[in-house]
Amino acid sequence: MPQTQLETKNQELKTDLRDLAQDIVRRAMAGGATAAECVVREGDEFSTLVRLGQVETLKEAGSRSIGVRVFHGQRSASTYSSDFSRDALDRMLKSALELAKITSEDPFSGIPEPSQLGSLSGDLDLYFADVYSLPGEERINYARRAEKAALDYDPRIKNSEGGSFDAATGHKVLANSHGFVGEYRRSYCSVAAVPIAQSENGAMQRDYWFSVARNLGRLDSPEEVGKIAAQRTLRRLGGRKVKTAQVPIVLDPMVATSILGHIFEGINGDSVYRGASFLAGKLGEKIAGDHVTVIDDGTMVGGFGTSPFDGEGIPTRRTVVIEKGVLKSYLLNTYTAKKLGLQTTGNASRGLAGTPGIGPGNYFLQPGTKSPKEIIADIPEGLYVTEFLGHGANLVTGDYSRGASGLWISGGELTYPVEEITVAGNLKEMFFNISEIASDLEFRGAMACPTIRIDGLIVGGE
Repeated sequence: MPQTQLETKNQELKTDLRDLAQDIVRRAMAGGATAAECVVREGDEFSTLVRLGQVETLKEAGSRSIGVRVFHGQRSASTYSSDFSRDALDRMLKSALELAKITSEDPFSGIPEPSQLGSLSGDLDLYFADVYSLPGEERINYARRAEKAALDYDPRIKNSEGGSFDAATGHKVLANSHGFVGEYRRSYCSVAAVPIAQSENGAMQRDYWFSVARNLGRLDSPEEVGKIAAQRTLRRLGGRKVKTAQVPIVLDPMVATSILGHIFEGINGDSVYRGASFLAGKLGEKIAGDHVTVIDDGTMVGGFGTSPFDGEGIPTRRTVVIEKGVLKSYLLNTYTAKKLGLQTTGNASRGLAGTPGIGPGNYFLQPGTKSPKEIIADIPEGLYVTEFLGHGANLVTGDYSRGASGLWISGGELTYPVEEITVAGNLKEMFFNISEIASDLEFRGAMACPTIRIDGLIVGGE
């Protein structure tokens, strides 16, 4: 389709979805609702998995869906549909209006005040049409090239769980009865490889690597992705157990993000107001070491967690969550803010139905100045963790115990792979014991963390 035709089609869809969302809100109010909001989503996705050079899965799909939430005083209900016919939309609206009269009352429910609503202006660099610019065969070839690079890297790589290429675009419109209507488009693409290596004694190991970007031009080459996936897999061969010891551990950025995720769960307004977080009631208190600063920023240009407004139509913002170890803010939507007597931080996230939840913007641990190599060089004996297994964190007590694998550090160097071990401690102490933060912050999603060193943990082995 020529570019001008594509632009015209996009413009028509833009108008249709905006008009549709506003019309549903108008009809909800005319039907007796005291407040209403409507979200419309539309998207396209492409996904392929190539295994040992052959296409194993190929998916190309488009979807459209709509959801409405209506209020009847302090009662609310929501319904959704993927059928945009007049009859289906009538049924969706009728169901929501009827349900809202019989649900239980909640004094904290409602949509945000008109003064809180708005949208960031300017291009946030979220949408690029080029994620679909490659012909289908070339997209498959991206996956094939990533896998081939991994398989060709070393003869010990005998097999593969595949190479993949994904691309997607999305368009979201939100409208409510306070006159807010906002919309944005997003795109992303990714390439990945999952090779399997075999040692001389027949033991197998797998690992992976990937690159993800908003547009095709920023994606790492499939060859680079395959090479790194191969290197990560090979370093796991010959894994052994170690004796139980209390040693410093260094977390690879991919696993360090999980520690950041536990902080997110702890400062999530839902967990806080329910008393299901060890960080409840800790605002203004020291909860981590001096050099720990955690930021949530939904305004970063091009970020994977960036949007002009949150799931309720409130402009996204930059929130300092922890500053030099002091808990400065929880992350809240309108509902949890009311429950806690605070203000929303613009972190509402939502599907098509139900009440909004809480999601991150671009949520990250502020990087330090040392390289990962410099941090490792300071450690006589320790563990470099490349993978955590299972879920072993209790958010109420902070108790932490997870299966792990990685590489043993000896004399400031990565020496041999280790497996079948556990890492145990308590989150309350772990945040204080983050003794080093590296400079290698890189976003591969909405959450990102550099390499970190944590002291005082028990590595459980033989």
